[in-house]
Amino acid sequence: MSPVFPGRYTTQIEGPFVVFLIGLRVNRLWALHQWLPVARAMGPMMRELLASPELGLLSAQTILYWRGVGLVQYWRSFEALESFSKNPKASHLPAWKRFNQAVGASGSVGIWHETYLVEAGAYECVYSNMPRFGLARAGTHQPATGARETASRRLGRDGDPTVPSYDNP
Repeated sequence: MSPVFPGRYTTQIEGPFVVFLIGLRVNRLWALHQWLPVARAMGPMMRELLASPELGLLSAQTILYWRGVGLVQYWRSFEALESFSKNPKASHLPAWKRFNQAVGASGSVGIWHETYLVEAGAYECVYSNMPRFGLARAGTHQPATGARETASRRLGRDGDPTVPSYDNP
């Protein structure tokens, strides 16, 4: 379990990066034979990516929601993400082909993804009394004080706190 950092923190990532959201939605609960293989395909992909940082994955976290599971992934670049997705030697391409053949347009399970290209400095985040989470796992973890105290300041703009911040321990 990750330690909780008391106080307010933010993160910084050098250069542009990609936020990639991907997941599945079970549309027919009784179609276990179609959606379970799709759900199981994520594990090998994540193990492959985490074992090989040179592929470009910076960090990832699983999210669960009613009828589905997803991943929030942070990538160094779109080119790295696309290269992994199309690599015939990687685990993704065979899983994609299996999905198209086994599930296709049957409607029993849905898959989705969203890709966001983030320019350097065009993001802000804050974490209060949290373990390293989300983007903070992909970048450097820094106290959200001074020039990093408010959302506006973290984006390089002026802005005083609307509500007084508490002191970081």
